[in-house]
Amino acid sequence: MERTPIPVLTVPTAPFEDQRPTGGGGLRRPTALFEGQRNYLPNFVQSLLSSISMQPTHVCILVCKRLCSILGLHCFYAVHKCPYVCVQILIVKNLIGRLVIGQNGILSTPAVSCIIRKIKAAGGIILTASHSPGGPGGEFGVKFEVANGGPAPDMVSEKIYQISKTLEEYAICPDLRVDLSRLGRQEFDLENKFKPFRVEIVDSVEIYLNLLRSIFDFNAIRNLLTGPNQIKIRIDAMNGVMGPYVRRILCDELGAPANSAINCIPLEDFGGQPPDPNLTYATGLLEAMKGGEYGFGAAFDADGDRYMILGQNGFFVNASDSLAIIAANLSCIPYFCQMGVRGFGRSMPTSTALDKVAKVMKVPVYETPAGWRYFSNLMDSGRCSLCGEESFGTGSDHLREKDGLWAVLVWLSILAARKQSVEEIVRDHWAKFGRHYYCRFDYEALEPRTAYFIMRDLEALITDKSFSHQQFAVGNSIYSVERTDSFEYIDPVDGTVTKRQGLRIIFSDASRLIFRMSASSHVRATLRIYAESYEKDPSQHNKEPQAVLSPLIAIALKISQIHERTGRKGPTVIT
Repeated sequence: MERTPIPVLTVPTAPFEDQRPTGGGGLRRPTALFEGQRNYLPNFVQSLLSSISMQPTHVCILVCKRLCSILGLHCFYAVHKCPYVCVQILIVKNLIGRLVIGQNGILSTPAVSCIIRKIKAAGGIILTASHSPGGPGGEFGVKFEVANGGPAPDMVSEKIYQISKTLEEYAICPDLRVDLSRLGRQEFDLENKFKPFRVEIVDSVEIYLNLLRSIFDFNAIRNLLTGPNQIKIRIDAMNGVMGPYVRRILCDELGAPANSAINCIPLEDFGGQPPDPNLTYATGLLEAMKGGEYGFGAAFDADGDRYMILGQNGFFVNASDSLAIIAANLSCIPYFCQMGVRGFGRSMPTSTALDKVAKVMKVPVYETPAGWRYFSNLMDSGRCSLCGEESFGTGSDHLREKDGLWAVLVWLSILAARKQSVEEIVRDHWAKFGRHYYCRFDYEALEPRTAYFIMRDLEALITDKSFSHQQFAVGNSIYSVERTDSFEYIDPVDGTVTKRQGLRIIFSDASRLIFRMSASSHVRATLRIYAESYEKDPSQHNKEPQAVLSPLIAIALKISQIHERTGRKGPTVIT
């Protein structure tokens, strides 16, 4: 007896004015907005799917990190409803013939990129709060990965937005039920052209783990963690998606004791803390490392694409230094010994420490706007082997996403090869290449109009001819302006021009001040100030970054008037 096909419904809807992706095809908003606005999630998912060219039976990846706090289509839906809503929309009238979903709806962002590339999927949808606070009072988002496994380029984001403004209906199969806990294939008979429609639930770790095995010398790392001269490590998954990866790869596969991993249970609100791996929010790890018991520490964000490295006694490695040190030690990684090194990429706000390494290695450096999507073209065209951002994202051309666990395994490989501590490796690097003192000051949750006018007025000030060659005297320091600009990027692959990506002041001693708006949500804005100062003399490498950079910060505060115009007494976060 034939089963009755599961019915497909067409639901009338109306556009929302605020569904412009903020970059990489992503939309992040307060959870309450998704709760309170009927059709808000399906509208965006339908707009996203309508923006890409699909062929019948195309494969699509769906990732719902239930830890990421979405309460679903309507306010009465529980968090576990969210993946079903997306599955029900994905399959209908969108030419999706097969879905691949991580078990229990969990995959890290690097794992998504890995699987897309492995099975040649049309793309992937990730439901995530990223590194923002989660839970009912936090945020939730939808992120789109294209067929190369990287974030959607700007032209795709714009197309999604244009479609969202005219959307009148979406199709959904509300009676479809998928068991996300059961590995294997599930087939469904639907009222559409696909007979049957297939959903495949895959192991969240295995495919990604196999890729890492092909990149690293796991025996060398295993010996570092279990051999006679083993080091003790402390890894904080920050109650995000990385818990299963840390336990399976670092503990089960590489031999680290089970108690090396903390906060490995994914929680919908991340335990009440932003899952952002920095000194402000990963305080538990920092305090543990300060005790001296552990030789290596790392923390991951909720997605698994960002990371932080700490050495014994809480020695902090900033993200820009980490990127440069990785670049200088790629010979420790079998993958690069085989593939070679073609070039490096860094976001414009990231310190120029990478440039010093590239000069010695005689490879080009590509300076891009913030946002991983700008690296994808460089890697696809064979120009870039390693890239990174000051926001604790680093990765290589093994994927098209930043990869926190990959970066941690690189560091463990360097420790195994050089037989030095984290601090010794960093200080040796400074002695050879010089130290780039660097800090980022975040002014979070600003009123968007206030932030916009601060940046508008600042741009007018620094791009005026009278500002050129101006001198600033702060204490015993004098800084002479060499050049200023509003950063513009021309993609060397396709010639695409991206304008107004941050304001730069570069001084005659190569010190830099950068001002940049970061779009976190449509409700509040973040304004970031970056300061960098280069010091070649090893005898001057032991100072506190904020002390060295205080004259530059004084200049930044004076010309921006950010405290006076926002009523703030200081930044929310300093990294």
